Amino acid sequence: MTVKTLLSFLFCAFLATGFSQKIKYTLRMDRPQTHYFQVEIELTDFKESEIEVKMPVWSPGSYLVREFSKNVDQVFALDDKNSELPIHKTSKNSWSIKKGKSKKVTVLYKVYAFELSVRTSFLDLTHGFVSGSGVFMYVANHKKVGGTLEVKPYKDFKQITTALPLNTEQMASDGAKIYAFNDYDHLVDCPIEIGNQKVFEFNAAGVKHTVGIFGDGNYDVEKLKVDMAKIVSAATDVFKENPNKNYTFIIHNVEDGQGGLEHSNSTTLSVNRWTYQGPSYTGFLSLVAHEYFHLWNVKRIRPIELGPFNYDEENYTTLLWVMEGFTSYYDELLMLRAGYYNSDEYLSKLNGTINYVEGSIGARIQPLADASYDAWIKAYRPNENSSNTTMTYYSRGQLMAAQFDAMIVAKYEGKKSLDDFMQLLYNKYFKKQDRGFTDKEFQDDLSSFLNQDMTGFFDKYIRGTEIPDYESCFSQVGVNVIRNTITETSFGAKYGDVGGKTIIRFVRRGSAAEDYGFSVNDEIIAVNGFRINSDDFSSALNTLSSNDALNVLISRDNVLMELKATVSEYSYPRFKLSISEENPKNALRDYWLR
Repeated sequence: MTVKTLLSFLFCAFLATGFSQKIKYTLRMDRPQTHYFQVEIELTDFKESEIEVKMPVWSPGSYLVREFSKNVDQVFALDDKNSELPIHKTSKNSWSIKKGKSKKVTVLYKVYAFELSVRTSFLDLTHGFVSGSGVFMYVANHKKVGGTLEVKPYKDFKQITTALPLNTEQMASDGAKIYAFNDYDHLVDCPIEIGNQKVFEFNAAGVKHTVGIFGDGNYDVEKLKVDMAKIVSAATDVFKENPNKNYTFIIHNVEDGQGGLEHSNSTTLSVNRWTYQGPSYTGFLSLVAHEYFHLWNVKRIRPIELGPFNYDEENYTTLLWVMEGFTSYYDELLMLRAGYYNSDEYLSKLNGTINYVEGSIGARIQPLADASYDAWIKAYRPNENSSNTTMTYYSRGQLMAAQFDAMIVAKYEGKKSLDDFMQLLYNKYFKKQDRGFTDKEFQDDLSSFLNQDMTGFFDKYIRGTEIPDYESCFSQVGVNVIRNTITETSFGAKYGDVGGKTIIRFVRRGSAAEDYGFSVNDEIIAVNGFRINSDDFSSALNTLSSNDALNVLISRDNVLMELKATVSEYSYPRFKLSISEENPKNALRDYWLR
């Protein structure tokens, strides 16, 4: 046997061994009132004598280490004779099982689930929701192995909604269903709603869409079918194709809506149950647009760091401003294209975003690339000083996308837009190479597309904190931008009524409040000898001019203190976008705002 033949034989043997491995998950919820899911994992034909199983520490799309293993109890392992195997914990989220020569290993554990959000799991007598990365362990070094998941609902739960495909080769009984998954990433990328949710379907862009809604609300199913289909069609038009045959929306109607989380062919939306009328309904459709656009931008167009995922620790990237910022740009643009905004309303929203971003302290402190990279430790762990030091990559990234769009429209004289650049990324990296791109590749591709070196732009506005030249950029597409500087007399603290007490909630960097020693959580009791409440304090501040003095009695940790302050002037930029009166009809603007 030649060396080449031997290597070929060993490779084939390796493939045969890999394909013989089988994984079957079983999910039970026997007593929902305890908030515990029971999980069973059957592992067949794994050759190692010792197997390591792990619980992820985060959920893709939500950039915070959440330590899901904290919810795991009673981890056991059995061999093929149902005898208990030695198992011990090796790290915060890992368990090692000494299986010896046993052909089959069954792992059993319970997961406490009582946090209803789009990124965590929940179970009670009303319904169950599974966010897979917080419920299903994986086998270390074997995330590529596919398998099946059998869901055994509680006796009173009649519906299961998920994007996982049913396993047509296996049937279950007693209301259970068996699903197939290609690998671990696929399994946990498909959230599962289990209960008695309202389920309906609609078709759009050649794709069947299933919607499962938990909770009562003022929604109209027929109206949702029409409006969600318009959003789907507008999003698909950007890329000229939809990569899915089926797509699933899971919607939670709750008191405190928390937004959405994207998946490759599904999404979970958490909204207030009365959100389906008036301006709130427009906000709901914008959320639908945002999460649906993610099926391309994030799930297929992505930084190289975001897949395959490392579930054990943070996955750092400086490109979240593209992933979330561009998606935020498009969720408003799709609302315009689908007919829910007119051009004036759209420009008003863009105007508001510019003023929000450029009027913030943090925008001059934290570069956009750093905001992306530090999302894990700053964006999702804010404190009382965050507004002084950080800027959301959603809003600032949205403004970058708007500028790039205007540049492209002007460059190609209304023949191309940012849509075309997004198509380039989609085709080049996802369809042709099935991978993400690096920071350099993204910048180089944009430079090539615009036929100009974008290094200086990135250094100033993405890796730096300068205010972009909105005036020049948007004037190319027939939109006037006027920049002013607003100067106000300011104390420099935000405060509110908490239990009848006036409590400081935020102190602005460089303000009079900071200079004279005021701190968050101080209780303001009296000003210039007069006892006050929140409204009185606001009235007093509104009468002051620059350099006026205040004697303020505060309570800090129940210790009375008198602080003296002199109010000062505070300046910040303000922008006004408008359609040029000299040229009310502009072909490039009409193309951009089509």
